[in-house]
Parts: sequence; C-alpha cells; structure tokens
Amino acid sequence: MTRRAMLGSLAALPILGAQAPLAFASEAPGSDQEKSRLILLGTAGGPSPKPNRAAPAQAVVVGDAVYVVDCGNGVARQMILAGLRLDAIRGVFVTHHHSDHNADYGNLMLLAWANNLSSPVDCYGPPPLARMTEQFLALNDYDIQTRISDEGRVPLSGLMRPQEISAGGLVHQGARVRVTAALVDHPPVTPALAYRFDCPDRSIVFSGDTRPSSALVALAKGADILVHEVMHLPALDPLIASEPNARRLREHLIASHTTTEQVGRIATEAGVKTLVLSHFVPGGHPFVPDEIWLEAVRPHFDGEIIVGRDLMEV
Repeated sequence: MTRRAMLGSLAALPILGAQAPLAFASEAPGSDQEKSRLILLGTAGGPSPKPNRAAPAQAVVVGDAVYVVDCGNGVARQMILAGLRLDAIRGVFVTHHHSDHNADYGNLMLLAWANNLSSPVDCYGPPPLARMTEQFLALNDYDIQTRISDEGRVPLSGLMRPQEISAGGLVHQGARVRVTAALVDHPPVTPALAYRFDCPDRSIVFSGDTRPSSALVALAKGADILVHEVMHLPALDPLIASEPNARRLREHLIASHTTTEQVGRIATEAGVKTLVLSHFVPGGHPFVPDEIWLEAVRPHFDGEIIVGRDLMEV
C-alpha cells in the first residue's frame, strides 16, 4: 500500500468515541508503563514571544515514550526543563499551521537528532506537512550532512515520517496509546485538528485552536481531561490596543477562538472530568490572574478546572 493510500484509509475511519473498547499491551496493574503523564510545555496563545508563558506545546508521556502536541517556539528547551529526553520522542502531532503551533516542528526533530534520537518518529498534521518536512531538511542540509560525516549520525530524513491528516478518524494506534483526530473550526486556517489520546489509564483531549466545535465535543465525550484554548473577552481590547490593524485582529480572534463562557459549556456538554485551560488569549500583557480565569469559567462547568502554567504536570 502506498503512503497516499494508507493515509486515505486512515482518514476514512470513523472517530472513536469513549465507548470504543481499548486494546493495549498487557502490563501489571498500576505499572509505570500504564501510567500517563500530561505536561504543559507552553501555555501562551499567539505568535509573539511572551515574558511569562512559552509558546503552545504539550507532552503526553506513557512509559518511556514521549508524544508532543504542537511545536511552538522553544519547545525543545521546554522539554529539557520538564526533564524529558528528546531522544524519547515517538510521535509529533501538529494541530494546524499557525506559526505559534508549528514554528519549531522541524527544529524539535533536528535538536532531538543532535541529542541521539535514533528511532523513526511519525509526525502528524494537516497538509502541507510533507512538503514542510522536505523543505526543512533542505534548509538544514549543510548542518545535517556535516554531522553525519563528522559525528557518524544516521540521516535525519529517515527519522522524520510525515503523515498528513485531512479528515477526522484514527491516526495512530500504538501498543499503549491510541490517537484520534477531529476537524475543528479555526477560520481561515483549514484543516485544523483536535486530538484525543486514549492511554491505558485515562483519556486526554487537546482542542488545538478552535471556535466552539460540535466535532470537538463528540471527540471529547467522557474524556478524563480536556485541554482547551481560552480567550478572556474583557482583556481583548487592551491586548490589541497598540496594533495598527486592531479591528481586523479583533474580528479574527472572536471568529476563530473560544471564550471563557463557551469553553465551560463545551466541557459540560462533553461530560469531561477535568478542564485544563491553556493557549491563553491574552497570554502575556495584559496579565489576567488565575482567579479571573476561574471565575469566568466556573459558572458554566462544575467539574475540576485547572488554570494551566508552563511546565505544569497534570
């Protein structure tokens, strides 16, 4: 089967709900191989660097395998600060092609390779991920070839395996992790994806960037954790006050993101146990205290709410 045919067959698979049976490698109950870790590597929203939050990125760790969701600027360093090994990456999942989510996609793999990554990594995301990968390898060919000849490294091209996703469905089935995607709404960027990780001990959903989405609600039904982007409307005008295109930027933010009220209602409709707020808009200046985020979401969701912070483990 060609890669194109394989991807087409994966895209045609239905989204697997919370009721779908899990089939994972057998481990002793409560073993470390069964336990998952969720680490928020970066919780800011938007492409401009922030003094108090890193760019969007998360890690799911199951056993000795690390799966990275989104690759904002500085993701490799955030992994090191979190105590994660770069050569333990087994999958990379990009939600969409805005620069705050993909700026370090290639750099993460290049730096992991320089830190002794030797196992192939499946890299998932919307088109044109394959072309982006080829161009990144070409851009860095001098450094790559130098390190191959000077340090004896294997070619990086053989370790990056881009898998393009254009529809919802099962995208990854491993021994201990199953990942399902859903198409969400983040105009004008399309396709944009959310991901659900079903691990041996719990399920974790990442919204990516989206306005309220029925597909996301379906994907997150009954999940243990929903990591969702969030926007605080009262802080929006101070955020964009200095922008020359403030009116257009405001229209974009309102049309393509999720407010505090909406995210609470989404978590309630999906019936999730824990809502983790991340990808904050605003994520830097003006600074919105944690209690303000909680007060804005609480009337609309009565489960556990966590205001995300960089390097927080959930």
